[in-house]
Formats: sequence, structure tokens, C-alpha cells
Amino acid sequence: MSDLQKLLSYREPVFNAPMAGAASGALAAAVATAGGVGMIGIPAATAQTWVDEQARMVCDLELPWGAGFMGWALERDLSAMEWILDYDPALICISFGDPTRGAALAHEAGVSTAMQVGNAAELNRALEDDIDVVIVRGAEGGGHGRNEIGTLPLLQLAIEQTRKPVIAAGGIATAHGVAAALACGAEAVWVGTRFLACSESSAHQRLKERALQAGMDDTVYTRAFDIAQQLPWDPAYGGRAVRNTFSDRWADRIPALEEKADESLRREMVRARTEADVTIAPVYAGQSVEFVRHTETAAEVIAELAEFREVLAHTAQRFS
Repeated sequence: MSDLQKLLSYREPVFNAPMAGAASGALAAAVATAGGVGMIGIPAATAQTWVDEQARMVCDLELPWGAGFMGWALERDLSAMEWILDYDPALICISFGDPTRGAALAHEAGVSTAMQVGNAAELNRALEDDIDVVIVRGAEGGGHGRNEIGTLPLLQLAIEQTRKPVIAAGGIATAHGVAAALACGAEAVWVGTRFLACSESSAHQRLKERALQAGMDDTVYTRAFDIAQQLPWDPAYGGRAVRNTFSDRWADRIPALEEKADESLRREMVRARTEADVTIAPVYAGQSVEFVRHTETAAEVIAELAEFREVLAHTAQRFS
């Protein structure tokens, strides 16, 4: 049993990534019930009633669960974390910004902290004492993050530099992917895209259908969607999404888009996201979208990923 498994008491070393808009309490509860660690994705701006509703789906299960926050949002307002901490999560993840204030609040409540890192500099920050668990996210991953280093090189660096528990993220969607990450030294995996189209995901059905149609070559990394919405993301953090008409036009024309961005464009992108118009709105997904092939339950995904044990055993036999 790994140190992280002892800390969080899960059966399967699989966390669902806290994808805002998809990883609600329902998905977190389904993942936790299936033996993994369910994570709720907390939007940058949200109401306490929404946080309460999501947390109540998991807090009484007596199973490991947690919540993921955007660091830049917590730097402005810690209220959402205060609300979630009232429900005694096992883990708080802080990504995309300075984790200092949020990590201090979590530790004050006796809750373990994790930080998602996308390059060597962020890894160095995660090695400080206020972070308990390191999540290495490679450029293959879906949604927001850095586009600098692949999962495997970053994972190897983290394993070399720390004895803290390390979780691998980015491009992991099959039992073979899980086996590779664990064999490299990760204690668990952080899976987003594979859970996107699950029946328990809160993503709109049209977003799920688009993910089901997409292949490995169909994603693009860009800041275009954030610029159109005038969201305050640090330019270092773009997002990987399924290509659409909007990204085909603007993904490689960021300066021109920044000049064009106005209230009219913002309203149009907000409309598209509200109505799940996938020709304009982002469908955030990683390169592993290739393996999102049919609608399934979170339990079915966990059961398939848990076959990593057979993969590792077979590999050991091949080289014995």
C-alpha cells in the first residue's frame, strides 16, 4: 500500500480530475463509490448553494473525496474553500496560481493539500512544506494548464526530486496508461477526459457527443476561448480543447483576437457555452479523447482502469 493510499484510504489509485462544469458532486460520488477518489471541480465564481448541493452528494459516503480550485480565484476570494471545508473533504487541490493562502486555510482545517504543476518551476513550488501531494500534468492533458512538458518527463523529474506522493496527469485514459504511470513511480493517476462523457458527468449532452466523435488528432491548445470570454486567466495557462469553427479561426491569431475582443464577442461566447453550441464554445478535452468511445458509467471506467494490475503482471512476465 502506497503512502497516498494510506492517507486517503481509496481502493483504486484513480482520481477524477476536478473539471469545472463536468466534475460535479454526482461524478465525484460515483468515482468514490467505485473505489477511486472523487473530486469536485469548483468554478472560479460560484454560489454557496451550489457548493452545498455538490458536497452533500459525497460527504455522507464515508469515502475519500476532494475538491479542486483555481489558485488565481482563491487569491481573490477564499469563500468557496471555506464552504467546502465545512464538509470535511480528504483533499484540496489548488492549481493555476499561488496556492499559499488556500493551502494555509486547508491545513488549518486539517485537510491535505495538492498542487498541479506543469513545469520545473511549479514543481519546485510544490515541494514547499504547505503542499502535501504533487500532481504532474503534462501538456497532453485537457482543459487548462501549461503546454510545455509532456507527462512522462515531468513525472520522472518529480519522482527524482521528492518523496512526497506524486500523481500523474495528462493523457492517461486506459489500463496501459495507468500501468505506465505507476511503473514510473506515481502513486496514483489523475484522469479527466475519460470521465467527461460518463453518465454522471454534469457536462452538457452536446459536449459529451462531441467528445465521443473526436480523435487524438482533433485537439488544439489555445487561449482563444478565454480571451473571447475576457476571463482573467494568466497567459501561461491556455486550454486544450476539441477543435471547432472558432478555434480554427482564432487559435493561431491571438494578437488579432485580443484586438477584436469586446463585449459583443464575450456575450456570444457566453451564449454559446450556455447553449452548448460546440461550433463556438470549448469542449475541453485532452489528447486521450481518442479513448472516449461510448457513454459509460464512472464505475465502468474505474473497472477498466483497474486492469492495470494485469498489464503490470503481464509485463513483468515478459521481462522475467
